[in-house]
Amino acid sequence: MPVSPLLPGPLGFGTAPLGNMFRAIPDAEAAATVEAAWDHGIRYFDTAPFYGAGLAEIRLGEVLAAHPRDTYVLSTKVGRVVLDEPEDPSTRELGEKGGLFEHGRPNKMVNDYTADATMRSIEDSLDRLKTDRLDIVWVHDIAQDFYGDEWLARYETARTGAFRTLEKLRAEGVIKAWGLGVNRVEPLELTLDLDEPTPDAFLLAGRYTLLDHGRALQRLLPAAAERNVDIVVGGPYSSGILAGGTHFEYQEAPAGIISRVERIKALAQRYGVGIKAAALQFSLAHPATAAAVPGATRPSRIAEDVAALEERIPAAFWTALREEQLIAPGAPVPTA
Repeated sequence: MPVSPLLPGPLGFGTAPLGNMFRAIPDAEAAATVEAAWDHGIRYFDTAPFYGAGLAEIRLGEVLAAHPRDTYVLSTKVGRVVLDEPEDPSTRELGEKGGLFEHGRPNKMVNDYTADATMRSIEDSLDRLKTDRLDIVWVHDIAQDFYGDEWLARYETARTGAFRTLEKLRAEGVIKAWGLGVNRVEPLELTLDLDEPTPDAFLLAGRYTLLDHGRALQRLLPAAAERNVDIVVGGPYSSGILAGGTHFEYQEAPAGIISRVERIKALAQRYGVGIKAAALQFSLAHPATAAAVPGATRPSRIAEDVAALEERIPAAFWTALREEQLIAPGAPVPTA
């Protein structure tokens, strides 16, 4: 079944930044940000062991433990097991995402998509999150950006290990839904073509945004909609460049991206539109998308996200984006 009936609304909270992504965040600031999300009515929280070697899960669990478990929806990920032994976070091999969580916990992380590792990962996450159950579990990062030419071998291990394990847990009612959480469309297209197992949804980060949506729009989103598989959009602000930051794809944005963002900003200013509103609402406009989960590390950002979701955007702005070839001709846009 799709996850849209499980989700309390189109806006969730992504906790990757709480794992000390890009910078070391004080515990008090992290807690205040999660509390701000709760106070603004957000009830879907997404996390992962990868985010700071369990740090994001720990910080999220500390806050959510004060609230009844039935009042929120929680997802985390499998594919990496966090160990007690130390390592230097700055030397981790993360493919294209090198140094992403160098400020996180120094615990060693092992990439493992087998059935046994999947169960261990879930048990460890439950402990860090201080909860007795998960609603959605994503299989994390089985794609080219982390594994290069080895990604298909990793995918096959996940298909016969993590996928089937999560399918079994869903059938037993232990979890409510499962899918893949990746930064590339190819693993999702491949999974949609499988006869078994059958995922409920995908968490796709960075590939259905104002800056990058052409590939997903061609095949993935129509195929997902046809198969009743929901898309949860991660990274709707493209790692921050669409929210006033300097990162794109988790690295410093290149000149071409900066130029494109400046063109979008110019049109947004002309029509009195907030660029965060444009980015967030664009990602949610496709019929296949069920929610978006932007991340944040400051409480004020949560209020901005909520306002961005509610802002009214004139149709003329979207027309102008099409005319300037800043969005694909066939991309759905919000209607007033």
